[in-house]
Amino acid sequence: MSNQRRSAHFSSIREDLQAALLEFVGTTFFLLLGLGGIQATTSEAASPGGSSSTVEHVMYISTCMGLSLLVSAWLFFRITGGLFNPNVSLALMLIGVIKPVRFVLYCIAQLLGAIAASALIMALTPGPLSVNTFLQKNVNVAQGVFIEMFITAALILAVLMLAAEKHQVTPFAPVGIGLTLFAAHLWAVCYTGASMNTARSFGPAVVTGFPDSQHWVYWVGPCLGSFLAAGFYSLLHHYKYWLLNPDQAAVDENLSPQGVKPIHIVKRAMIFPDSIATATVTAANTFGIGGSERAERKGSDVTLQANDLAPETDGFKIEDLAHDDHCDSTESSSTRRMRMSFVEALVMEHHTALNDVGNAVELENPLGPLSRWTEMILPEVLGTAGGVWKNDSPV
Repeated sequence: MSNQRRSAHFSSIREDLQAALLEFVGTTFFLLLGLGGIQATTSEAASPGGSSSTVEHVMYISTCMGLSLLVSAWLFFRITGGLFNPNVSLALMLIGVIKPVRFVLYCIAQLLGAIAASALIMALTPGPLSVNTFLQKNVNVAQGVFIEMFITAALILAVLMLAAEKHQVTPFAPVGIGLTLFAAHLWAVCYTGASMNTARSFGPAVVTGFPDSQHWVYWVGPCLGSFLAAGFYSLLHHYKYWLLNPDQAAVDENLSPQGVKPIHIVKRAMIFPDSIATATVTAANTFGIGGSERAERKGSDVTLQANDLAPETDGFKIEDLAHDDHCDSTESSSTRRMRMSFVEALVMEHHTALNDVGNAVELENPLGPLSRWTEMILPEVLGTAGGVWKNDSPV
């Protein structure tokens, strides 16, 4: 059994070695761009008359690292996954995306790639190599470990949710991952140098002879971040996170909200006390649809609040207000407003109107009542407009 398990681990050793070699190239490329930008800004700041703005310094470093990861990951993610980071490799191994053998080979390739990139920068640029990470003044080792843990967990969580999880926008995962690295640098550069990557700290340390005795912080902190991110990711899967807010990655337009109309918004936005009488207007009374069939839409009656729309009803019944035979020149403004509110609302619900003989007909232009409703009735319902309406509605 143990021999079978061992052979299973090494069954793809050829592909693993090829992927590790290309991961070495990708890590070298990523850190050559990122650390090269840091070398440029630190050398410029150290030169006479150089910029002394901490904000500019942090922004430049953050932009260099964020854009370098974005570009490098986008180039290599279809080849090796574009990890460039032993801590990301560890998290992917913990959740089962890569096998232990590939994990070990990736870590070796990433550490060697960081060394190669640091050596190239030192050889190609003047002055000493100044891209090491170290704890700033007044930052103790515990703070350094936890800062690195949290920012590494954020970066790895971005990798897991955007790249390891397959969805419609997976090809654009490098954008989100690069922005996460950029945001984490904005916070942590001034405290720990914002490593988030053991290889990123290890390469310059090897080339410069390990000048910092607290280098171990950049092994412990990011390693803890890998376990934190992988643990949180496993909890999300345990509780089936995709059921909490489904269809967020869908592209089917039929899953978009359907049939949203102004009358729906007003109904849901206006909260009435329980003591206010509610009038249910039926389709039979209003449009003559199907004799006694009720005006239902998705199982809910068209309900209208009489007392809020017009406190004075002048003795008319609610159902009478939907008919034209009560509309004359002596009708009070409050009754007219109430009547128009009922009829216009029902027109908006059913896209129908009354013809001269009282039969229901389809509206040729459903947007006509919509514009009248939003321009005339909605302000009155909300109590923001006064005056007397003219009885010029065609319904």
